[in-house]
Amino acid sequence: MKALVLFSGGVDSTTCLALAIDKYGADEVLALSVYYGQTHKKELEAAKKIAEYYGVKHKQLDLALIFADSTCSLLESSSENIPEESYAEQLAHTNGKPVSTYVPFRNGLFLSSAASIALSNGCEIIYYGAHSDDAAGNAYPDCSDEFNEAINRAIYLGSGNQLHIEAPFVKLNKAQVVKKGLELCVPYELTWSCYEGKETPCGVCGTCRDRAAAFEANGVDDPAMKNIDKGVL
Repeated sequence: MKALVLFSGGVDSTTCLALAIDKYGADEVLALSVYYGQTHKKELEAAKKIAEYYGVKHKQLDLALIFADSTCSLLESSSENIPEESYAEQLAHTNGKPVSTYVPFRNGLFLSSAASIALSNGCEIIYYGAHSDDAAGNAYPDCSDEFNEAINRAIYLGSGNQLHIEAPFVKLNKAQVVKKGLELCVPYELTWSCYEGKETPCGVCGTCRDRAAAFEANGVDDPAMKNIDKGVL
């Protein structure tokens, strides 16, 4: 294996997976999905379908216990409601702190865990899909360029200079991520982004709003929404 991709089954990580496959080939890519106690399994189900679509090896890691005491609204152990607002609207109420859907130090934990798995499988690089929209306003601080540089150095040093991180979208916005994915013919119809675990996306949570805006900015309809209209999702 050459590359491990942190893979949620959403737009950004699926685009990362496509980039890694385009560069190394499916046989040299390992996709890693993480169950962290989220309220639904929609993304993990999507990840499985997409891994099968690309023919890549797919592992799933259970880290739910680590977040058991968190009040993050994405977790099944939380009594908090998922906000039906854009991230900008949510940040207006946080006094500079992350939004309520921030899972505490999630990317730090995921990347550290991925490093151990990557080294055990002979990988040289870890891909993950952090982008600038998520980092904006400190909504998700572990998606920032500064965080990426720090964790990359830590993993490179801690692996004996064997492993580094690639965050290809860390300076891009979500619309630019989708643009790249469309060029790579990413099967966005198979992806899931919504924070809610209902039969269809809610359309009003922060990630639903970002996703819709990203496809709109590229002048195309969201393929997943077409599938919903046909009763596929």
